[in-house]
Amino acid sequence: MIYLDNSATTPPYPEVLDTYRVVSERFFANPSSIHKLGGESEDLLHKSRQQAAALLGVKETEIIFTSGGTEGNNFAIKGTALGYRQRGKHLITSMIEHPASLNAFAQLEDLGFDVTYLDVDEEGRISIDALKDAWRPDTLLVSLIHVNNEIGTIQPIEEIGRFLRDKPKTLFHVDHVQGLAKVPLNFKDIGIDLATMSGHKIHGPKGTGMLYMREGVKLAPLLAGGGQEFDHRSGTENLPAIVGMVKALRLVMEKARDGVPYLQTVMNRLRQRLAQHPLVTLNTPEFGAAPHILNFTIEGFRAEVLIHALEEEDIYVSTKSACASKASEASHVLLACGLPEKEAKQAIRISLSFENTQEELDIFIASFDKKTKELMKAMEA
Repeated sequence: MIYLDNSATTPPYPEVLDTYRVVSERFFANPSSIHKLGGESEDLLHKSRQQAAALLGVKETEIIFTSGGTEGNNFAIKGTALGYRQRGKHLITSMIEHPASLNAFAQLEDLGFDVTYLDVDEEGRISIDALKDAWRPDTLLVSLIHVNNEIGTIQPIEEIGRFLRDKPKTLFHVDHVQGLAKVPLNFKDIGIDLATMSGHKIHGPKGTGMLYMREGVKLAPLLAGGGQEFDHRSGTENLPAIVGMVKALRLVMEKARDGVPYLQTVMNRLRQRLAQHPLVTLNTPEFGAAPHILNFTIEGFRAEVLIHALEEEDIYVSTKSACASKASEASHVLLACGLPEKEAKQAIRISLSFENTQEELDIFIASFDKKTKELMKAMEA
């Protein structure tokens, strides 16, 4: 099997699965229980938070464990809007956010909040000037995806952070789900107040995630209950999954030292080879994009046809965001970048992990050439 859909989810590392099993068996007690077993679980939870914070360069009290990117984005966006609504009702985001963010903003609009959706250029990048023009004294939040999950475009997060640095009443939230380990951010240096991360994008268990919440930020909780996670996120902690996620974070960040340059090398070669194909138009920008995502359009037939054809070769790629891939409409990201609807429906996404090899990509190219020729012949018959 050749798996090239890592932006949707990654296969968990064997070491992570081993950790999950051991913690499930030995540390099954509720961390909130006052007996010895509960204390042992609480200690392990504390150590996991310390390790995650050290890996990310933040304080342990600034790490909130969540169920993943969707919850993290909803908590950051809605929690800010509801927690600081006395300051105003204006929020800023972009047209190419993940559905978890866009739908959260749509719900807030129904509650009377005013949302500005920034346009993007043909490469999927916002304009700093447009952001500056959109900002108002009553702007509560600027929320942007760091690495776009469909086309890999990197937003100018550092510049945005500099602009917002002297605007303390406007919080800055970054959806860092696709950038974690592959396009690193220093939350402190940039001035990020909130950052969403997901465990299953870094070879951790599904249903895990983290929200970096800068010290001093006070969000309105989405979940009311027993006051876990410093009163920010109630509910009994999924300790085996949390410990597994933090282990995955450590492993993937160790691999990133050599893995990121390697990904860039194999991605450049993949771009060159696909660019030579007569039916292919690349949608991911050559510069200012993440090293692991490549989006391209195939002239002549819908993307799903080729996806299923490649399945016959045991090769797995995708179209748009996995959260919306079963919907028939064209990618909202590609439409926002100016692609016609027909071309947007013909787009394929390849997303790599540090585990993918050059040999796998060579096999993919050969299979891609073979299947496109077969499909074209079938259409002409």
